[in-house]
Amino acid sequence: MPRVAYESLLEFATALLRAGGVRGEEASLVAQSLVEANLCGHDSHGVMRIPYYLDELARGNVQSGVELELFHDEPEAISADAHWGLGQVQARRLMDLLIRRTVDRAVCVGTLVRCAHIGRLGEYCQQAAEHHRVSIIMANTHGATRRVAPPGGTAPRLGTNPVAFGVPYDQEPIILDFGTSATAEGKVRLRRLAGEPCPEGWLLDAQGRPTTDPETLYADPPGTILPMGGPGQTYKGFGLALVVEIFAGALSGGVTSREVPENQKGNCVYMQVINPSRLGRGWDHFARELKQLVEFIRSCPRAEGVEAILLPGDPERRTAARRRREGIPIDPGNWAPLVQLAQRLQVPLPPLVEE
Repeated sequence: MPRVAYESLLEFATALLRAGGVRGEEASLVAQSLVEANLCGHDSHGVMRIPYYLDELARGNVQSGVELELFHDEPEAISADAHWGLGQVQARRLMDLLIRRTVDRAVCVGTLVRCAHIGRLGEYCQQAAEHHRVSIIMANTHGATRRVAPPGGTAPRLGTNPVAFGVPYDQEPIILDFGTSATAEGKVRLRRLAGEPCPEGWLLDAQGRPTTDPETLYADPPGTILPMGGPGQTYKGFGLALVVEIFAGALSGGVTSREVPENQKGNCVYMQVINPSRLGRGWDHFARELKQLVEFIRSCPRAEGVEAILLPGDPERRTAARRRREGIPIDPGNWAPLVQLAQRLQVPLPPLVEE
């Protein structure tokens, strides 16, 4: 399996995006977002997205170099139109606004509509945590991509609708970022491109029968991804997905899931940023309680064979440390489209890490 050093992959991704029409610093920002996702182990939101992004840019469905327009603006609430700008660019702009708005107030809510794919939600929770902010982020598919059926159903009605929570804690923030389905659609796509079956418990075919074939999800009629929750508990995952759809799609001023989409694929986003210094008993109390809680959980007696008690964000940091040492692996099925794109755009391939 090809492995590429972090710095080399970042340079390669930036060059591909620039050669494909992404303007100026936006190429660097999007590349950083994608490669960081790979570094942390979230390959479904990594560089495998570049061919799709550039194809959408060429079609005119995604724009580079557009402004973030506020169509609702008051001190505690912002609603923004991204004008189909690159998702990572526009989402970071909105989060930056929310961080600045919460300097002198406890809470500010922001929403984003008509935005291209914003990538990994945890990235923006990290951005908030670096400024000592607590954050909640939700995203739907702008009503255009349905992958998940309600429990008992056989046709998709909602997207995978991720939600993320971020909490600042020393140099290692607690970041919980997950889709409300059994897996992200991007992970099914990874398996499909790699020619590998999916694990059991991810997919149903169009008749509602369990399957491990990733092609099922893209068939006509399509299969579905199971809601999060496991056997007998999927109503919980679907219920959470429904709430995300309402917050991100309806409350935002955007679009919810429907039979005939009103627009191309993208994200409607709900962001809530909280300044602990302006809420409760202030920062010192918050930090003290959080510290004792984290230490109490980490001190839990461990089952045999368990090396450490991990909290949200720990697995990603461990994966990032290992991939910085060993290189970032990219399976051949996902590497081949990047090679083809590089050849078409006349971008040199990065050197591979030797085994």
